[in-house]
Amino acid sequence: MNGAGLLGGTTRIEVRGLGKSFRLEGRDIEAVSDVSFDVREGEFVALLGPSGSGKSTVLNMIATLLEPTRGTIAIDGRPVVAGKATPGVGYVFQRDALFPWRTVADNIGYGLDLTGIKGEERARRVTDCIAQAGLKGFENAYPAALSGGMRQRVSLMRALIVAPRILLMDEPFGALDTHTKIDMHAVLLSLWERGKQTVIFVTHDLSEALTLADRIILFSARPGRVKEAFDVDFPRPRDPVKVRETSRYAELYTRIWHSLGEEFAKGRSE
Repeated sequence: MNGAGLLGGTTRIEVRGLGKSFRLEGRDIEAVSDVSFDVREGEFVALLGPSGSGKSTVLNMIATLLEPTRGTIAIDGRPVVAGKATPGVGYVFQRDALFPWRTVADNIGYGLDLTGIKGEERARRVTDCIAQAGLKGFENAYPAALSGGMRQRVSLMRALIVAPRILLMDEPFGALDTHTKIDMHAVLLSLWERGKQTVIFVTHDLSEALTLADRIILFSARPGRVKEAFDVDFPRPRDPVKVRETSRYAELYTRIWHSLGEEFAKGRSE
């Protein structure tokens, strides 16, 4: 099922010939090599691959947190500049990175504080986000009192409250247990159905990629390259439990797992 994808629409993110090397103990380590792909408006793309395949490195270059060694990145036709935030792009980290001294409401509202939105507008948007994330009753709780899943809900809403049209997500549910992770998939899918943001989601979990994405871009073992791309043609909206019970899910899982397993084996042999 290689291909350009099921969705039409405008290209929002263009990655061309992207490479990144790091200096380690006097030698250059190539993390990413000649990576190219596009992401269209409203598309949910998963970057899948074994640990060390450069998925997060690519995401961080798109987010302007890292400077590419080679290649180019453009968003809406404009080159991104390392170290300079791109308007309309939100980022959800691997760990929730909440401020422990701020309540749930104040953590979610942090992005609005940075943009100068105050008063009734701020209160309304924070209240809406709390309701959408299923956090009513925890507005005044501090992060230390929350479960891992609840903390990730707060982190997700902190990114979404400023209404980004592009959302970059770096293994945000990787530390959660299976049941909590599936619950977070349901939350994310529900929020995405409302907003239809353009999403790039990094994961090493094939089940997660199949549950969430329109398209999976499979990375090779280090140095990371685009090995294959797979269209995920399950209808939307999706139930993260029921979709896993279908024969089509089993078929796609087997096909992609074979290719992914080759890269896991290569990584172990290094």
